[in-house]
Amino acid sequence: MRITSNDFTLIDRIRDDVPLIHHITNLVSIQDSANVTLHMGASPVMAHAKEEVEEMVAASAALVLNIGTLTQEQVEAMILAGKKANALGTPVIFDPVGVGATTFRTEMARRILAEVEIEIIKGNAGEIATLAGERAEMRGVDTGHVTADVEEVAISLADGWKTVIVTGATDIVTDGRRVAHVHNGHPLMGALTGTGCMAASVIASCAAVERDYWLAATVGLATYGIAGERGAQQAATPAHFKVHFFDALATVSAENVNKSARIEVDQV
Repeated sequence: MRITSNDFTLIDRIRDDVPLIHHITNLVSIQDSANVTLHMGASPVMAHAKEEVEEMVAASAALVLNIGTLTQEQVEAMILAGKKANALGTPVIFDPVGVGATTFRTEMARRILAEVEIEIIKGNAGEIATLAGERAEMRGVDTGHVTADVEEVAISLADGWKTVIVTGATDIVTDGRRVAHVHNGHPLMGALTGTGCMAASVIASCAAVERDYWLAATVGLATYGIAGERGAQQAATPAHFKVHFFDALATVSAENVNKSARIEVDQV
């Protein structure tokens, strides 16, 4: 199993189709998530009111649920939106930000997973380990110490979800049968708030046009990481890097990604 040059053309499909990506997401990074969706060639909408989320999902090609700035009312809206997406066959991308940090956050994440069918779940090592019932130390929304083999945990969780992603210095993407290690990215990406949230928007843009969600997530993360690498060539400080990073994401092509992607693929 390998990813071919033709697989990277899904980037062109996003820009041709301009899919609408509905977000119920983190208020800290909501504007940047909207921007990277635009830079990928998709169209963002950030509708949170439970009175309208079902209608908005009906017009969308993918749904992002992010619990970074969590409230009870937001969870109700997420479940309404998620169930509508399930009924329509619209992919749902779930980002369980900070799960394990508090009892409320963990309970709400588990409720969403129990009531909504998730196509892609994206988290850092601590978040994925927590969802699997493994021990993980969380510092706010950041991972502390994780005792489990996170790749094995992700493969196991993929029996329940179509695709599981573990973000880190090397991103892991698995559907339980295939495992991709994506080595693209740059340390400056970690100097910006919300790069994980933005990654979910990039992945959702890919999933909107590619129903092999493992492939969509793998290509999306490689594209995102390559934009980080290209942006870092132009700037050495976080504020300047952000501008060049966004510009790089807006201009990166399928050909660029094909040439620069560093992806290792294994069969489970």
